[in-house]
Formats: sequence, C-alpha cells, structure tokens
Amino acid sequence: MGFEGAAGGMGGGVRALMRRKQVDSERARPAGSSNQLRKELSVAQLITIGVGSTIGAGVYVLVGTVAREHSGPALTLSFLIAGIAAALSAFCYAELASRCPSAGSAYHYSYICVGEGVAWLIGWALILEYTIGGSAVARGISPNLALFFGGADSLPWILARHEIPWLDVVVDPCAAFLVFLVTGLLCVGIKEVATFSDSARVITPFSENMALDLSSLFFFQSSFVQGVVTVLNCFVMLFVIIAGSYIGFQTGWVGYKVAGGFFPFGANGMLAGSATVFFAYIGFDSVASTAEEVKNPQRDLPLGIATALSICCSLYMLVSVVIVGLVPYFAMDPDTPISSAFAKHGMHWAMYLVTTGAVLALCSTLMGSILPQPRILMAMARDGLLPSFFSDVHKTTQVPVKSTIVTGICAASLAFFMDVSQLAGMVSVGTLLAFTTVAVSILILRYVPPDEVPLPSSLQASFRRSHENDEEKLRDTLGYEDHEEGASEISDVVVESIKDPLIEKQLYASKLDETKRRKTAACSIASVCIGVLVLTTSASATFLPFLVRCFVCAFGGLLLLTGLGMLCWIDQDDGRHSFGHSGGFICPFVPLLPVMCILINTYLLINLG
Repeated sequence: MGFEGAAGGMGGGVRALMRRKQVDSERARPAGSSNQLRKELSVAQLITIGVGSTIGAGVYVLVGTVAREHSGPALTLSFLIAGIAAALSAFCYAELASRCPSAGSAYHYSYICVGEGVAWLIGWALILEYTIGGSAVARGISPNLALFFGGADSLPWILARHEIPWLDVVVDPCAAFLVFLVTGLLCVGIKEVATFSDSARVITPFSENMALDLSSLFFFQSSFVQGVVTVLNCFVMLFVIIAGSYIGFQTGWVGYKVAGGFFPFGANGMLAGSATVFFAYIGFDSVASTAEEVKNPQRDLPLGIATALSICCSLYMLVSVVIVGLVPYFAMDPDTPISSAFAKHGMHWAMYLVTTGAVLALCSTLMGSILPQPRILMAMARDGLLPSFFSDVHKTTQVPVKSTIVTGICAASLAFFMDVSQLAGMVSVGTLLAFTTVAVSILILRYVPPDEVPLPSSLQASFRRSHENDEEKLRDTLGYEDHEEGASEISDVVVESIKDPLIEKQLYASKLDETKRRKTAACSIASVCIGVLVLTTSASATFLPFLVRCFVCAFGGLLLLTGLGMLCWIDQDDGRHSFGHSGGFICPFVPLLPVMCILINTYLLINLG
C-alpha cells in the first residue's frame, strides 16, 4: 500500500509538471481587473523598445572582446550567424506573441504549449538573464563615463569604483545609481504621454477622451525617453560606419592585413564568437513581453519584432566590418573598442561623440533589460507559481510597480558588487534556453496542441448576437413580467460561453487515427530534441576519440532526421487554426524552420562552455 501511494504521488507530481494552461480568456482576467495592463503601445514604440533594448553592450563592448579572443577579422560572420539564429527565433516568437498576447514572453508560451515544469524553469532563466544582463550593462557604463572626465580613474569619488580589500570586491556606485534611476522611470509608466504622435493631446491635457496621470506632468516616461535615446544612438552608429569607412579607405584597412588571415582562430573560434555575441541580440524578445500592452498585438508584434531585429543585425555587421578593419584585432581595447579606434587615428573629437552614443545606448539597454522582468514575475504570480504580491498593478499608472521595485533592488545590488566578466556568459545561457523552448512550443502548437482551445474571436460576436436575439424572443413570448427569470436562465447558459468560450477541437473521422497521429507527432518531436542534443554535444566534445565522435554524431543525426522526416510526413493538427487569437502572423516552413532554430540555438548553447 505504501509503495502504491508513493507511486501515485509521484505520478501526480509528474502530471502537475506536465499540465498546460489555456490561452488567456476574458474569465481569467476580466476587464477592469486590478492586474490588467493598459494597452498603449504602437508599432513605432515596439521598434523603439526592441532596438533600444538590443543595441548597447553587444556593439560597444563585445566587439573588442570577441574579436580579440574568438573571431578576429571574422567578427562580421560571427554577428551574421548569431543574427540568423535570432531571426529564426524571431519567427517563432512572432507567431506565439500574436496568438497568445500576454505578459510573460517565453515563460507564458512554454506554459501553454510544453507544461508547468518547463515553464517554471524558463521563467527563472529569464529572470536571471534580465537581472544579470541589466547589471552587466550598468557596470559597462562607468568606463565610458570616465572618458568624459579624463580617464578610467577620473570619475567623482561618489560615482567612482572602489575596491574593498577585505572582500576582494570592486564596487560600482554609478552602476547602482543608474539602475535605481531607470527603475523609477519604469515605475511611472511604460508610455510617455508626450510622444510625438500625441503632441496635440499634451496641448489639451484635459480633453474629453483622455485622463492624464498626475505623474506625467513631472516625468518623461520610459517609451518616449527610450525613443529619443534610440534615435540618437542610431545616428551615432551611422556616423561610425561612414566616418570609419572613410578612415579605412585612407589607411588601407590595416586590420584585414594581419598575419593570421581572416580566420586566425579557425572556424571553431568564429562559432564560439557567435555564441558569445548572441548576447548582443538579447532585447528583441522584450518586445514580446510587452504583448499585453500593445494596441493591436496580432498585427503589430510580428512587425515590431522583425523590424527591430533587422535594424540591429544590419548595424552590428556594418560596424564590425569597419572597426575590425581600422585596428588589428589583437590591438583592440576590450572596454571601449569603437571610441579607442577613432582615438588611435587622431580623431579625439569623434571619440567623445562615440562615447556619448555608447552611454546613451547602454542606458537604453539597461531600461530594456529591466522592463520585461517585472512582467515575467507578474505572469508567474498570476499562475500561482509566485506570491500574489508580484501580480499587483498600480491603479494609477497601471504598471506592476511592486515587481519593478523588487527587480530594481536586485539588479542594483548585483551591479554594485558583481564582476561582470565572470557572469557574462550566463546571460546568453538563459536567452538561448528560452529561444529553444519557444521553437519547441511552435512544433507542439502545430502538431499536438491542447484538446480544448479557445473559441476564435470572430465567433464570439455571433454568440453575443445570438444571445441578444434569444432574449428578445423570450421577451415577446413570456411577456415583461416573466422576462427577468427567463433571461437569467439563458444568461447562465450563454454568458458562460461568452466569458470563457471553449470548443472541442474537431477530431478526425476515426478517433483512433487521431490518437495515433498525436502519439506519432509527440514521439517525432522528442526524437528531434534528443537527436539535436546528442549531435551538438558530440560535435563539441573534442576530448572524445575521432571515431567515437563520428559514431555518436551519426546516431544523433539519424534521430534528428527521422523525427524531422516524420513531422514532414504526418499532417499538422486541425486545432492549430483555432488556437489562441486568429488572424496574426503564421511561422513559415514548419517544421523545418523551428527544427533549424532548435539545432543552431542548442549548438551555440553548448559552445558557451
């Protein structure tokens, strides 16, 4: 009996880890509830958040480090490979973000498609990613600010770095102060009232259809501030490309004439550089985490994600082409590679201009790193995986203020004490893990979605019209006195389907065939995942004998191709058409694109070391 009870408890625990939640419905969060976010963001503001959150530490800091240690002149190819991996993930993100527009990003998608256990792990991976990433960016601002004061040790005492001998720790008050400043800005609200598109409303602040927050009279809120910073930063990047190209043609591109050639560290070094610079593309997924605050998520989210990623990848590649050509890779400054490259060619005024762009970009990236994290905490709290404290939304600003403050305190503490160089790789670990889970979620959504799916929004209006017609007929039949009782009976039946409309997905003519198809699809997805893991691990395990590596790689490749072939052969599930919100972006080339995304992301993850 004891063994059976233990087995039953273990089985229940496994079922709890595998249970999936339904797509958000009106019943889950009724209109006007205290934990609902305000829908304010447009396409332009999504692009601003994506570009502003992405361009920062990747181009201003990692260029020097990756070129010196991994890629050499092939840095551009490292950015290209990482950009392709990010683009594949962006397609998967775009479909899930338009189908399931809710705060939580990859955590939310994995909870719906994979299960509670994986979602819990992804949620914490994202929390650690954004916390460490924001702290690392904040620590990177100090060296650039110091250039304005004459050197690395020239900051005012209250902002300068200090070493604590008995702890062997270098503290950075400037980084902590900037984190607290950005946290306060985000607490005020995600959308600036004084945006360019709403300038007329600011002139008439008490117009009939708008009530301004009192705090907006005193503070510029985050979206407008980040928009200005992003535009200025893009102009600085264009200046680096144009001015650097001019210097390169004048000096003969000395960086490409080094003795080691274009691949001084070989192809493996270039791929290791791709895994490291993937940190540079962290940020576009913050667009997906704001899905609940987008006016038209089905249309705007895919457009915002794709445009932001295209802009960032183009700028990264062009800047890396120029900077690597100006200075030999082994002579690059690891902390301030771009500004020091101009200084070495006598353009000190350009150094200050680039440093200004670096400080603005890092501040914008810091804002983009802290912005998504409170919303992930809020999503986990809504699902009961964290205390309800984190799901509270401020009544005035409609922002998760409590979660934002907790996030700011943690990030500021890490920025004050931590050594960035020891934790930089951990940022990419969380991101690659989340991107891989999103790609797996696309396969699950297409082949083995939940048996019950929400009623498409296009049919909800028909339910309401039918409800109104039934009420009118009842009134004519029963008369006014009996109408209230009859309407109540209909309301109990019909409103239930309006508030939480669920329809059973259509099965095949033979239920047995459908069950067999779902089992085959599930086994094929598992075969793909196991094959990718075996293939990438064995390909990177240089310590194994050559023949053993070849055999294990062949086995993993066979599993991968078998699973992919089965997914191409069997039909996708009919329920995918009515899953979530319809009419949005559809990821193309399924199952090939998600499988390629899983393969590349896992290989980059393995190569992080």
